[in-house]
Amino acid sequence: MEGTSRDAPPVPIGRILRLARPEMGLLAVATVALLISSGLGLVYPLAVQWMIDAIGGAQSWISFDRAALLLVVMFLVQSVFSMLRAWLFTVAGERVVARLRVDLYEAIIGQDMAFFDASRTGELTNRLASDTTVLQNTVTVNVSMGLRFTVGAIGGVVMLTVMSPKLTGLAMAVVPVVAIGAALYGRWIRSLSSEVQDALAVSTEVAEESIAGIRTVRSFAREGAEVERYGAAVDRSYRLAARRALVMGAFNGTTGFAGYSAIALVVWYGGRMVSEGSMTIGQLTAFLLYTLTVAFSLGALSSLYSDFMRAAGASRRVFQLLDQQPELEGRGGEILERIEGHLRFDHVGFSYPTRPDLPVLRDLQLEIQPGQVVALVGPSGSGKSTVAALLARLYDPQEGRIELDGVDLTRLDPRWLREQIGAVSQEPVLFASSIAENIRYGRSDAGEDEVRAAARAANAEAFIDSFPEGFDTLVGERGVRLSGGQKQRIAIARAILKDPALLVLDEATSALDTESEHLVQEALERLMQGRTTLVIAHRLSTVRDADEVVVLDGGRVAERGSHEVLVAHDGLYRRLVERQFEDPGEVVA
Repeated sequence: MEGTSRDAPPVPIGRILRLARPEMGLLAVATVALLISSGLGLVYPLAVQWMIDAIGGAQSWISFDRAALLLVVMFLVQSVFSMLRAWLFTVAGERVVARLRVDLYEAIIGQDMAFFDASRTGELTNRLASDTTVLQNTVTVNVSMGLRFTVGAIGGVVMLTVMSPKLTGLAMAVVPVVAIGAALYGRWIRSLSSEVQDALAVSTEVAEESIAGIRTVRSFAREGAEVERYGAAVDRSYRLAARRALVMGAFNGTTGFAGYSAIALVVWYGGRMVSEGSMTIGQLTAFLLYTLTVAFSLGALSSLYSDFMRAAGASRRVFQLLDQQPELEGRGGEILERIEGHLRFDHVGFSYPTRPDLPVLRDLQLEIQPGQVVALVGPSGSGKSTVAALLARLYDPQEGRIELDGVDLTRLDPRWLREQIGAVSQEPVLFASSIAENIRYGRSDAGEDEVRAAARAANAEAFIDSFPEGFDTLVGERGVRLSGGQKQRIAIARAILKDPALLVLDEATSALDTESEHLVQEALERLMQGRTTLVIAHRLSTVRDADEVVVLDGGRVAERGSHEVLVAHDGLYRRLVERQFEDPGEVVA
């Protein structure tokens, strides 16, 4: 996907953490609970010291039994606050990731069509699912753990220093070496994590593409090939993840060795101090416990550092999507009080953003009067569907201008403009919900009577009522549970309910059988009444009743006139007709 290159600068950790800013109240309470539980954790080595010294007869301000009871009470209180800390941080994390997913989806869905032309659906869904999950723990739970282990490490070092500066210096000798290694390790693991996430996105793309096109896969008996393709993508992500695991394991092993070596030195030197009488056994035990606390905290912090670096790799793509601004804004601009339906394409030139060197429309000049039905015909690639896309401002032309009632479309609010246009395509898109919900997609506030009236006008009421669940019948993903004609009539009902001022019919009957075509055509004729209509067709039998036929060739208007006039003229339109009918006179009749 364009705009998510590996050369993009890393995202600062601070920006990742700012995702949790709306949960500051919850996190503040969780942090207090964390400080209490972590603080109590720093007391228990002292209680152990008092118990051991009491057993050994050394002077102690508390008896053995009371020290043991104090230890149990302290652990009970610590467990309560630990539970509170874990619960609050986890809830905050779920809120953050839920909000992030909505924000990311809003950013994706608001992009212009050029963005989707250059992007793959699987990669975008991977960003919504996988990358946001990586960030979830980082901004809350891992922050909680980081604070906890930081308090443990700093508090432990303070207590060690108070107990024996000499032993503390010996124990902390390995810290600078580990810190330098962690900095180098962080850069490496961040790069590897970014590659792993990219590879996962590719495997998701392959799976989404194959599943979405399962009918084609099955009809060509390509299941094995698709499994191999997906397996290759998964294998690449596995190999990268295995390499990352090796690096993480090596780092953790090295830091673990350094930590345990420091403990061995402490035991050796502390034992000598006990034998010399400068330290009690209880003090040495407490010192060892504090040393283990510091070592465990530093080891855990190094592991969390790995998670933060993974999040930095995943967040780069998330923030790129959040920051990406569409070139064609989705809202803002003028709104016309009344629409006549006068359309004018004035010297329009256009190339798709993904193919800027391949012009689709060249100096197109076309005018459509209010209420007129104009049919666009021409060879494949002549620019017919592009005209419809420009009319809905899915793209803006690079040259010339398009006007609605004398106003340049670029001055109009795009969202309002699209609400004024009804479209019925060759393969209408239905959502995996009920028939009523698909029809109501044309106008979300429509009542049941209005939905039924729209279905009746679209010749769809009879077949809908024949289903056991009627209008509540689920259509399946992309409407797979309905026939082509049924899907088409649902789409027409949706357009009727929308009641648009402008209508675009893009090959609306080309894939239907004769009976379905008759029913759909009858519904379309009702829909076209009183509306400026643009009919895009390859099957010339669907355009004979148009007020005017416009023939496009090479992105320009090659011919225009009524069907009868163009058939009588020896031009491109007549040749297109002759390819479909042995006798062009049959079409004239």
